[in-house]
Amino acid sequence: MHVAHSDTNEGARDLLRRMLDAAIAAAQPGLCIPAALPAPPTGRLIVIGAGKASAAMARAVEQQWTGALAGLVVTRYGYAVPCERIEIVEAAHPVPDAAGLEAARRMLESVQKLTEDDTVLCLISGGGSSLLPLPLDGITLEHKQRVSAALLNSGATIGEMNCVRRHLSAIKGGRLAAACHPARVVTLLISDVPGDDSTDIASGPTVADPTTCADALDIVRRYGIDLPAAVTDVLASGRGESVKPGDPRLARAEAHLVATPRMALEAAARVAREAGVTPYILGDSIEGEARDVGKVMAAIARQAAAHDEPFATPCVLLSGGETTVTVRGNGRGGRNVEFLLACAIALRGAPGIHGLAADTDGVDGQEEIAGAVIAPDTLARAWAAGIRPADSLANNDGHGFFQALGDSVVTGPTLTNVNDFRALLILGIEAAETADEFRGQGPSIAPEA
Repeated sequence: MHVAHSDTNEGARDLLRRMLDAAIAAAQPGLCIPAALPAPPTGRLIVIGAGKASAAMARAVEQQWTGALAGLVVTRYGYAVPCERIEIVEAAHPVPDAAGLEAARRMLESVQKLTEDDTVLCLISGGGSSLLPLPLDGITLEHKQRVSAALLNSGATIGEMNCVRRHLSAIKGGRLAAACHPARVVTLLISDVPGDDSTDIASGPTVADPTTCADALDIVRRYGIDLPAAVTDVLASGRGESVKPGDPRLARAEAHLVATPRMALEAAARVAREAGVTPYILGDSIEGEARDVGKVMAAIARQAAAHDEPFATPCVLLSGGETTVTVRGNGRGGRNVEFLLACAIALRGAPGIHGLAADTDGVDGQEEIAGAVIAPDTLARAWAAGIRPADSLANNDGHGFFQALGDSVVTGPTLTNVNDFRALLILGIEAAETADEFRGQGPSIAPEA
């Protein structure tokens, strides 16, 4: 087991954190919203929205919009920012609560009886699915909470989870845009989903949905999810069918991506280049079980460190997307920490390889922790502390593992959300001895326990 020098670890950790900070900064609403605003309408401008970034998006609109406007957006607890003309409501994520239910009901009411002269500006980012939990008739908030919790622990992809959610909702799957008819609807999207599919960002409240109730039922059966009888009835009867492509109520609805995972990864790549490290973006839409992705990334990193192939060192492997965790133990889950723990175990202390994985919204799973970092001495420090890494992984307890080592990354609310950020920094064996030269090349906030 190789134990890296502390200065090497600090230098690598500093560079990795600066890459994460750059990724988050690139997706800030104040940077990406102004250029995407529509022309002033002849009638009213109504602003609505949902997601972890929606309050910051609303503030960016207010700062740029000189005419009259009013509206309501709902964001996660702790993610509100001051606005003067747009009401900000906070609600629960990832399992919905009554505050989100009431906000969704009020939002739907606010867009009734609009005219062709009015414009609805809809601000959508990741997290909106849980923050707009308005159920169809026959389904209760408690039903939605049970389904959400089951989906989160099932191992289903974000696309599969949102397919189910769309067909149980009175506001998602294009229904919000349909309620705005005949007004113009302009949706600005900050993407947190693999492939930037607008139907999956907050479950697509303002875009047409090509999937069906039958698709949702197939997903439920595939993952063995036990649904309440009322929920099964909505799907089996077809009463949960969403708004389909070609629906005339969506003829004046348009959607625009203003920030994406790719933009965030490119910003991180620029930081790496400035530090003399070659970046490689492996993909912005990587999915799969987090522990499996971790093993694959570790194998690639070991090959590069040992043989300068397929990438010459020093380099950093950047990726995004949304992996999944099938929770079987009694740990707290968290896809980024599960990825990192599996990666560290597969690396087996290989010298010169460091990593950081975090959710760009500052919350990995249901924890107020963005992610964590690993170094060549991660396993050795765990064993010295009496922690068995393999047991932590089997228990889905990545958060407990990294907190015990003081290697959690805590950002606080980032006010944006462009999905997961993963970086494996491969210095090579010789470069590992001089990694401290990367330190001090820009501002950084050290990870907190």
